[in-house]
Amino acid sequence: MSVTRMPRETKQLLVSSIRQYLETELDKEIGELAGEQFLDYLLSELIPHIYNGAIDDARKLLEERMAAADDDLYALKKPLLNGRR
Repeated sequence: MSVTRMPRETKQLLVSSIRQYLETELDKEIGELAGEQFLDYLLSELIPHIYNGAIDDARKLLEERMAAADDDLYALKKPLLNGRR
């Protein structure tokens, strides 16, 4: 996900949350611009890992579904006259 495609309202909520966290937990105040830059940095570092994990999960699910479909198709085969499938 590109940061530029994030809805402005979402980005503002995230920046606000980051700023509040830094102030509460680390006693560090940052401005709006610094908060946006920090969010952009975090996203650029985290998104590839999260995205790749989601792709791996989707591939695993697809492989499982394809295996189940293959089993279902095999079960539909008609027996041959000599008793083989």
